[in-house]
Amino acid sequence: MMRLPRFQYFAPRTLKDAAGLLSHWGPEASLVAGGTDLWPNMKRRQFTPTRVIGLRGVPELHAITGSPSTGMTVGAMISLTALERHDGVAAMWPALAHAARLISTPPLRNMGTLGGNLCLDTRCNYWNQTLEWRKSIDFCLKKAGSICWVATSSPRCWAVSSSDTAPVLCAIGAEVTLLSTEGERRIPVTQLFRDDGIEYLNKRSNEILTAVHLPPNGGEWRASYRKLRRRGSFDFPVLGVAAAARLDRGVVVEARIVLTGVGSRPHEATEAAEALVGKRLDDPAAVATAVERAARLAKPLDNTDFALGWRKEMSRHHVAAAIADLAAAG
Repeated sequence: MMRLPRFQYFAPRTLKDAAGLLSHWGPEASLVAGGTDLWPNMKRRQFTPTRVIGLRGVPELHAITGSPSTGMTVGAMISLTALERHDGVAAMWPALAHAARLISTPPLRNMGTLGGNLCLDTRCNYWNQTLEWRKSIDFCLKKAGSICWVATSSPRCWAVSSSDTAPVLCAIGAEVTLLSTEGERRIPVTQLFRDDGIEYLNKRSNEILTAVHLPPNGGEWRASYRKLRRRGSFDFPVLGVAAAARLDRGVVVEARIVLTGVGSRPHEATEAAEALVGKRLDDPAAVATAVERAARLAKPLDNTDFALGWRKEMSRHHVAAAIADLAAAG
């Protein structure tokens, strides 16, 4: 049986207290939201913080405010179950509710949170193993090692981003608020991530992700999300495709396509989305061009499930399906 290492637990009741604790303890501390990612990682000794700061008792992190016409603010501690079932979110951005519904299992969605899913640790077949397994082949770059077992000649870590909500939030133009004892800042979700398997967040070590801001949508925007995984009721994505488009009389005015599971951050397929602008979503030539351009970003490595070539081909099918979902949404 894998057991948690010893640590001191703090349960602040205000954001000010939480930020103060995080600032005080520095690198010795980790934040925990639902714990569905951190606790297993601690059991595998991937992370061994001596202090853990729980955010469940901070009331302002559990609220959803606003409306479809003005935009909505979703507290970082909103559970994934609450997110998928919220009428306002489902009405304004159904793709986000759908993505939340595809995460893991019902019990884990009851515990897991939106903020936690955004900050989900990057994953890799060589990293997400027990301590004894990692010792047996030697540690990797992500902790205590000097080699990336996925690409042994590479100077960087190639662990992949596996968040389901992140690509959707990037595609719809959402923003996040980050708070510390020095104040708060608001940035686009697209700027939250770095293309690095180890330092994968642009969140400072003393910052807390407190809220996600959904832009207003009066119906001019459509969004969709497609997910590839081995077990449809449980697994992390080995490929996720989020697509969003703003239409005027059936013609695409603006579009975004974002892929996850193919790199250390959600990758925006800008050139692929540009192929749709000025065209209808059911234009075969425009869709074919978008599909091929998006597939260029999918460069699978041997760090997740399925054969590499098959995963590459599936990127084409899932991008096409996500665009078809946009067309059908009208």
